[in-house]
Amino acid sequence: MKIEVVETKGSVNKGLFINVLEAIKACGINGKVDLVNDLQTILKYGIRATPALVVNGVVMIAGQLRSSEEIMKLLQQHLPPIV
Repeated sequence: MKIEVVETKGSVNKGLFINVLEAIKACGINGKVDLVNDLQTILKYGIRATPALVVNGVVMIAGQLRSSEEIMKLLQQHLPPIV
């Protein structure tokens, strides 16, 4: 699972980043969260407001700060099924 937190360079607010880290820990996801702030990536995803959360190339949250519980629910919807 590829998880990215997108911020603009001038306004990096670690709130969403920290909430995402807490959520992946609570979900038991072993992985890293990339902090992205380059303009080309922001434009590629079509993000009009930051902060944003991108999971596997899909923008899940844009322009909102969400709690770790809300992020956890979103991530659980995108976890691969356990066989």
